This record gives sequence, structure tokens and C-alpha cells, in this order.
Amino acid sequence: MTTSAALSRQGHRLLQVGVALLVFTSFEGVAIPYFTVPRLGLSAHSLSAFLGALLLPVGLLWPRLNLGATTSRIAFWFLVYSALAIVAAYVMAGIWGAGNSTMPLAAGAARGSVFQEAAIKVVAYSSAPTGIIAFALMLWGLRIEAVKP
Repeated sequence: MTTSAALSRQGHRLLQVGVALLVFTSFEGVAIPYFTVPRLGLSAHSLSAFLGALLLPVGLLWPRLNLGATTSRIAFWFLVYSALAIVAAYVMAGIWGAGNSTMPLAAGAARGSVFQEAAIKVVAYSSAPTGIIAFALMLWGLRIEAVKP
């Protein structure tokens, strides 16, 4: 598969993930009152809507990136992981009624067990470097216009 075809396929997958996040946020919004900490449910709802809306233009932009096969694969998977991990961290916190040590503004006084707080922290904090690397690679891929064969 050529790099151009791989970028096009990855862009399409980003569109699918973006729409899937929008579908998730629609269903998750109905469940907000049933979360142990509804404020965290609302935060997960807003975050997943934002990330779904963000991934749509990124998916359209993706085929224009001037990246090699390995670099585009790293950027793609880091971006998908980053988006899904941070949403998962907020959903975990909302369901468990935990997260004060990682997301105190959203969690308020909600504090879980040592294991729960650690799990939320690992998932949430792992999303930051992967997201930063993905966006840095995207910026690098936009440095010059891609040459189309």
C-alpha cells in the first residue's frame, strides 16, 4: 500500500472514530444523571463531543500530511489512543465516583480507592504525551505540501 493510500485510509478511519464519539456522546448524555458523580458524566459528555468534532476535520486533513508510512501510523494510533484514553478516564471516574486526585475541578470531593485513583491517573496522564506527539507529527506533516503522484 502506498503512503498516499495509507494516509487516505487513516483519514477515513479518523472520520469513523469521530462519528463514533459523537454517537457515544449522544447515548452517554442520557446516562449523565445515573453516574455516581454526574458532573464527571457531564465532563465526559462534553469532552467526547469535542473530540468527535475535532477528529472530523483532522480526518479530512489527514491525507494532505507529508508523512512516511511509519510516522503516519504512529501519529494515527497516538491520536486515537489519546482521544479514547482521556474519555475513558472521565467515564471511569464518573462511574466509580472517584478522580479527585487527577481531575479535581470535575470530580469535586469524589475520591475513590487507591487503585481507582491510580488507574484513572495512569489512563488520563498517558493521553497527554501521545496526543502531543500526534499533533507535533501532524504539524511536521504540514511543513510542506505533499507531492501527489
